[in-house]
Formats: sequence, C-alpha cells, structure tokens
Amino acid sequence: MTSAEPLVRVTTADAVTTLTLDSPHNRNALSSRLMSELHAGLAVAAADRDVRAVVLTHTGKVFCAGADLSEATGADPTVGPRGLVELQKAIVDCTKPVIAVVDGHARAGGLGLIGAADLAVAGPAATFAFTEVRLGLAPAVISLPLRPKLEPRAASRYYLTGEVFGAAEAARIGLVTQAAGSTEDTGVALKGLLDALRQGSPQGLAESKRLANAEVVRSFQRDADELVQLSARLFGSAEAQEGMRAFLEKRPAAWVR
Repeated sequence: MTSAEPLVRVTTADAVTTLTLDSPHNRNALSSRLMSELHAGLAVAAADRDVRAVVLTHTGKVFCAGADLSEATGADPTVGPRGLVELQKAIVDCTKPVIAVVDGHARAGGLGLIGAADLAVAGPAATFAFTEVRLGLAPAVISLPLRPKLEPRAASRYYLTGEVFGAAEAARIGLVTQAAGSTEDTGVALKGLLDALRQGSPQGLAESKRLANAEVVRSFQRDADELVQLSARLFGSAEAQEGMRAFLEKRPAAWVR
C-alpha cells in the first residue's frame, strides 16, 4: 500500500454515495487518517443535493476492528476518543440517511459506527463483539449512539462478557436494522432500503432523520465530555496497557483466570 491510496473509497452513483473502508493492513481500524477520510466522504455526500443516502461498507472480512492501538498512546489521551465522538456525531448529523452494510467482523469502536448509522444491514459473515472489557477498557464513547438503541439487558450482557454474537442477535437487540441470511439477501435488503430512500425529498429525509435521532443527539449533548474523559483515563491505566500488550502478543492478560 502506498500513502497515496485512500483508506476510504468514495463513489457516487444513482443518488447514493458509498464510503468503503479499505484499510486491510490494520483491519479497517479507526486510525486518525481513516477517520479524517470518513469525515471528508460524509462532507462530499452532504454537499451533493442529488444524493439521497450514504452507504458505509467495507472490503475484506473485517468491517472495523475498533481503535488503532498503534495510536492509543500520546501526549493527549483524549485525542483518540474525542476523534471518535466527532466521527460518530458527523454520521448522526449528516443530513442524508446513512446505512451501514456489514458482512464481516465488527469490534469495539466499529460498533460505534454502526450505532451512529440510521440503518444497518448485517450479512451472514457479520460478527460483533464489545471487546473493550477484555482489554481493561469499557465501551465508553461508542455508548453515545448505542445506549439509546440497544435492548438494555443485552447491552449489559455483551458489554460485560465481550462475547461474540451474530447478525440475527444483532437485529434482535437493536444494533442492526436487518439480518440477511445470504450475501444475495444482503444486496436485496440494501436495494429495498435505497429504493425507498430515493423517493424521499432532501428536506423530508433530513427532518425525519433529525426526529428519529433526537435521543441520540441528547446523549451526545449530555454525556460526550464525561465519556471522553473516562475513555482517556482507561486507555492510560496500567490494566489497559497490560490488556493491549497481551492482545498484540496474542497471550492471555494477567487477570485472566
């Protein structure tokens, strides 16, 4: 890969802008560059009056692996979590409906992108996990879009256990809109949603999205600063440093029993 190759590929056709995560070297992790390119792609879609919807999807077997651990330390520990807050908020604030299409693994921060999207379709290869608890962390800033949407008992279970679950369970608990049983069904589901959205007016779509996201927006207004600070504190802790080292070294963390 050369530095000139984009990590997010942006295409527009048939009134739809598609943003494709294409950073295979780090499993589409949320590096500062990838997040910046996603911001830019959302801005392109928002500025095009002919666009009715945005599709957020991925290449390869991983939708998004979460935070880029190679960038997890720095002089200001709030930079990473605040950057993810701003990216999730950009998805929520985009005047065009955003549809996440996931047919691969989504972990930690990747679930925040799915939660920020207005609609989400999960294919047969999709798996999900809140892995933070196993790294000495917590799903802090990704809870801003997710807590208003997730079934509370399910949130407790998967936040605490870090278990992997599939598309059908993701639909049951409110993480995704629809689970598709095959790759073909995933395409059919996406086509149906896009065909419906193409019939909406720009004003109608923007205002309807604003109404649907009212509680999510309140979550950001109320809790963003507190959760950024929590995330920064956890990332800088000794337990998290051990957890991230153990993950990178492919060994159990010291607390595992």
